[in-house]
Amino acid sequence: MKRVLRWAPMAAAVWFAVCGTAAAKVPAAEADRLGKDLTCMGGEKAGNKDGTIPEFSGKWLDFPPNIKYTPHVGEFPPDPYADEKPLFTISQDNVAKYADKLSEGQKALLAKYPKTFHMNVYPTHRDFRYTDAVCAAAKKNALNAEMVDDGKTPKDAVMGAPAFPITKSGVEALSNNMLSARAYTEDTLRDTADVLSSGVIVWGRQRNTNLSLVNDPKNVGKPLEGIMAYTMNSTLLPERDKGTINLAIEPSSYAKGSRLAWMYDPGTRRVRQLPEFGFDQPIGGTGGKLTIDSDRLFNGSPERYTWTLLGKREMYIPANTYKINGKGIKYADLIKPGVPNPDYLRWELHRVWVLEGKLKEGYRHVYGKRVLFLDEDTWMSVMSDFYDARGKLWQYAFINYYYAPDIHAWQAGTSFYFDLNSGGYVGYNLFQERDRAPVLNKGDLKPEMFTPEAARAMGQ
Repeated sequence: MKRVLRWAPMAAAVWFAVCGTAAAKVPAAEADRLGKDLTCMGGEKAGNKDGTIPEFSGKWLDFPPNIKYTPHVGEFPPDPYADEKPLFTISQDNVAKYADKLSEGQKALLAKYPKTFHMNVYPTHRDFRYTDAVCAAAKKNALNAEMVDDGKTPKDAVMGAPAFPITKSGVEALSNNMLSARAYTEDTLRDTADVLSSGVIVWGRQRNTNLSLVNDPKNVGKPLEGIMAYTMNSTLLPERDKGTINLAIEPSSYAKGSRLAWMYDPGTRRVRQLPEFGFDQPIGGTGGKLTIDSDRLFNGSPERYTWTLLGKREMYIPANTYKINGKGIKYADLIKPGVPNPDYLRWELHRVWVLEGKLKEGYRHVYGKRVLFLDEDTWMSVMSDFYDARGKLWQYAFINYYYAPDIHAWQAGTSFYFDLNSGGYVGYNLFQERDRAPVLNKGDLKPEMFTPEAARAMGQ
């Protein structure tokens, strides 16, 4: 059976565990910290004591004045830090020195590919900010939003910003990842490279369109309710699946509504609804290395896991990754056996929230545990370690985000998902050889374009 490819609109440490299924709004005095000693997203504005993480400046809403950029047309992002050189490189030879700032997945990747994988660490930057409207929505949420319905509903939240910038629980942090500020409309022609352990590459290609109502600038600050987002995917490669169209609709509350999905089959020219869509169903063209709910590292209902906020850590994460998402990169240079070319990757030291999800008793999922690492300045999950039912590390994945002035927020670029057992990996959301990068916030997508009837008309 053909599977639906879905998108979700789709969050020296002090360690603590906060677990629970409901949480309350914060007092006004605590919310007033936003924009003062905390960023408007709830991150620590100050740098670290070692000076290796700088103070948040937020000095740019657009690119620096010396960089020319045309928004909303799919221009590839220029790199404001293109002249920088790595401060140092982490490899299997020196991993012990940096182990406390690496995830288990990163350490496993270094150990598995000691000759071909390394991490070039660059200066850390915290230079871009969100709009005043998004920051105002975040503060309003801090004062009013509550998590109810066993983590399925952010009650009294508004659109446009994470519901819990001052977070007290695991389900709140997970919700922030889902509701982080991002693109309102998105149109991408993207490639997928399923790299087998033999080095053979199985290629896929899709036209992907997304409409996130919660991020519509006209909706920022309005009550969060109804439909959260729509997505439509048209398959161009492989040839056997060409013409398949997938449609999904995402609710803002998983207690009040469920995720809906349909598929247009070019063979029968019919659209059928897909029941029980989500969770660990595999995404087609990825060799089982991605599940529907591992797109963007996690998306969908939180119901199958107990979510625990383990605390905040300083970690080396992909950040300001303009180089790998830039124009002119050839897939042959980037996609290599075992691991992608590490010289296209950029790692920086940032503070991240560590969020653990453990499979609940009586529920099934291929991942018995998953650990997400959420950037404190964005609430976006940038890395994840995935464990099997026996508790053994199985997969590691990361997303290369870049700041996009089109949306005045961070955009998910190319991502990589590694199967640490088989040795294969997936290069996901590749667009470097396409004529344009993702077209963001053009505003040309409407809800009526995301219906079963629209999918049928598009297919015919």
